[in-house]
Amino acid sequence: MWLVSSLRAALCLLLAVLASHRQPAAAVVTLSTSSRWIVDPAGHRVKLACVNWPSHLESVVTEGLGRQPVGAISGMIVSMGFNCVRLTYPIALVTNASLSVLTVRQSLLANGLAETVGGVEVNNPSFLDLTLIESLKAVVNALGEKNVMVILDNHVSTPGWCCSNDDGNGFFGDRDFDPNVWVDGLGSMATIFADVPNVVGMSLRNELRGPRQNPQDWYTYMQRGAEAVHAASPRALVIMGGLSYDYDLSFLAARQVGVSFAAENKLVFEVHWYSFSDARAWETESANEVCGRAARDFARRGGFLLARGFPLFLSEFGADSRGGDPKDNRFFPCAAAVAAEHDVDWAYWALQGSYALRQGVAGMDEVYGVLDWSWSKPRNETVLPRIQALQRPLQGPGYGEALPYTVLFHPLTGLCAVRRAAAVTTTLELGPCNETDAWAYAPPSSTLVLRDAAAAGLPCLRAEGPGQPARLGIRDCGDPMSTWRLATDSGMHVAVDAALGLGGGEDGGGGGGMLCLDVGTDGRSIVTNPCACQRGDGTCDPEGQWFKLVTSTRRVVRRPPTLA
Repeated sequence: MWLVSSLRAALCLLLAVLASHRQPAAAVVTLSTSSRWIVDPAGHRVKLACVNWPSHLESVVTEGLGRQPVGAISGMIVSMGFNCVRLTYPIALVTNASLSVLTVRQSLLANGLAETVGGVEVNNPSFLDLTLIESLKAVVNALGEKNVMVILDNHVSTPGWCCSNDDGNGFFGDRDFDPNVWVDGLGSMATIFADVPNVVGMSLRNELRGPRQNPQDWYTYMQRGAEAVHAASPRALVIMGGLSYDYDLSFLAARQVGVSFAAENKLVFEVHWYSFSDARAWETESANEVCGRAARDFARRGGFLLARGFPLFLSEFGADSRGGDPKDNRFFPCAAAVAAEHDVDWAYWALQGSYALRQGVAGMDEVYGVLDWSWSKPRNETVLPRIQALQRPLQGPGYGEALPYTVLFHPLTGLCAVRRAAAVTTTLELGPCNETDAWAYAPPSSTLVLRDAAAAGLPCLRAEGPGQPARLGIRDCGDPMSTWRLATDSGMHVAVDAALGLGGGEDGGGGGGMLCLDVGTDGRSIVTNPCACQRGDGTCDPEGQWFKLVTSTRRVVRRPPTLA
């Protein structure tokens, strides 16, 4: 009993010392919400384009410190375009005194990670004799030096990999999930980081789950946790996940959260989305049908909150970065299209290329990681631009630079339809989305008009035939070859009915049938080809023909006149 009391006293002293060494309040970044948007004090939108960086596994040491200097890792995060990190931790870090007093060296050695100790000694020697909470704070400060925002995410109760239904960490009242201890822990973490300049929010709990989960207890305890965080750190965003592994917030359609600080505009909701949520469908069914169904399901399980005036943070989504997983190769362009359509805030899983220790395996590779195993460079230079395409805000407060217009976004590449870089051009190619033109389109079927073109008349996009470039012209706008509709369940096959325009067979041979926007054999030009995978074929991959019509209000790059 004496030992427990002593450890508790040491923990309290440690928390008090940490809380007393805060950064100056004048440097604090404060975010709040304005309807569905996250905004800065001037009311301008701040889009969270985050990457997940774990500190919740067995050693409770932030991953990668044995591979690269923390400043170098922070610099790579910035160079890849991310503006924030969702930094995970176990609640035991501040509620279990015997864990909190351990140093980085002691914790790594206790988990048999002598090699990692050597790596930290080379790359981050100042960390070795910090306590675990001091080490976490040092990582946060290193990110702050690069102007990277941080969201602290309580990932688990006890350190270790997440998650399963029966791991004792799943829901309030589980073996390792005492809700009273959890609320106290949230308050302690919020106190420690209350004035750390770049900590902008706290996510209350990752992936609630398991047989005990139910909405009533969710409301009871999540509201208590939210109040504890806000009381200790009033400037922080309070981020609340749902049920079923953060997959489901649909119960909020019938009853909203009740918190005392609602008028202070600090509440954000979060949701997760991976291919393995519906793995068999992505592997065996029509990708068009699965994507259309998944997009509607996203709206049902959380997307509806945007229309109700709440920000929705897609705080975990990702895919196998090696490019060899068929289900992920279908899933990610669909998820990227949905994220772009709603222009949501997000956090990609994950930063780490490898783990010091995961599920008993030292040095395990993380195939979802944006960094390679050594943490020295991006794992896949082709995949990274697809993620980066979602970093730029498309609309929101402070970005009303133009009247709303349509962007033709190609989620498989992360590029957009732009006019070819020539003095006078009538064809399109894939290019950076910040160089897009402003298109006008009225669903479900209309012309695609180049709205702001400085030309006589308003040029419309026309299909010329299979394998031919899609062209801009001012003649016959509104005829079948310039009237575009969304032809499949994915909502991303942008098509004309060539059977009406050119005549010919149903399969597109001889110039007939449905012709869809496509990418040419050069991997860059935009052409039309017979629409792929229309008939529910589970072996067919249509992603190359997917173009998402996305709304933007960003400034349009002005280009020379286009004539035809």
